[in-house]
Amino acid sequence: MRDLTKYEATNPIFTTKVAQDLGANHQIVELNPLLQGFGHTIGNSLRRVLLTALPGSSITAVKFAHASHQYTSVEGLSADLLDVLLNLKQVVLKADTDDEGSLRLQVKGPKVVTAADIEVDAGFEVINKDLFIAELVNKDEFNIEMRARSGTGFLTITDAQTERVGELMVDAIFSPVINVSYKVEATRVGRVTDYDKVLLDITTNGSITPLEAVNQAAQILAKQFEQIFNPVDAEEVDTQRFVNAKDNKINLLTVEELELPTRIANALRRGGFKTVADLTSTPPEKIAKIKNLGEKSIDLIAEVLAAKGIKLLEK
Repeated sequence: MRDLTKYEATNPIFTTKVAQDLGANHQIVELNPLLQGFGHTIGNSLRRVLLTALPGSSITAVKFAHASHQYTSVEGLSADLLDVLLNLKQVVLKADTDDEGSLRLQVKGPKVVTAADIEVDAGFEVINKDLFIAELVNKDEFNIEMRARSGTGFLTITDAQTERVGELMVDAIFSPVINVSYKVEATRVGRVTDYDKVLLDITTNGSITPLEAVNQAAQILAKQFEQIFNPVDAEEVDTQRFVNAKDNKINLLTVEELELPTRIANALRRGGFKTVADLTSTPPEKIAKIKNLGEKSIDLIAEVLAAKGIKLLEK
């Protein structure tokens, strides 16, 4: 096979940097110098990945206290619950984990409620804290429970499902990139004037910077291209993907979704065990110490998990 390492195309010398910081999560990222023709090749590829493939986090489900649907009237609230839902869709989250998280809003009026009032699980952070959520005009309490998860692209309410009574699904936009455009300009290296310079104009939602977004997009592209010249066996990849997807899906199940007796599910929730992942990462003897639980309860939990192909830790 021909040795490609001695050719210029396989020894790029371009650098990536922020050419302009326009504020409000808006930067122009420069790649320079590129071989002639590579400007559009790389610029267009990065743009498409930036818009469609970067992971992010979003609120996916909302449950209002004392309200079973978004058309319920809530005393003391200056707007409809539907307006509140639309505002919650705009909450920008940053997550350090791929696990599902819980968010809570517990306030008492009179008060202007903003995203800063939202309490989040460890590993999650609200970015746009000044976002308006609602206004309470009297002294009533206003409580909301929310679920958030990570993903790519978007998730519509028609694709999402919930078995929790009173929980409303929300259209989720996971992509951290709001807008991307690029242009290619001619540049020079010494006396050679036929090099390309790419300028990527990127705006994000604040959960990552535009430069970080470019780095992530480049890593995704690199993995795609590596499969061409250094392929992994397709059967091995598909099997591993199926196993991982199945495990992840089961680990995200809540204790209520395991169809355990109500007494056990409530005791687990009060003890801080919200999901299957919480149970499988804790020794059974520690779970048994929760009030109203014992060895028989642990055996029943283990039996329910075993039916789904999951085991508790060894005693």
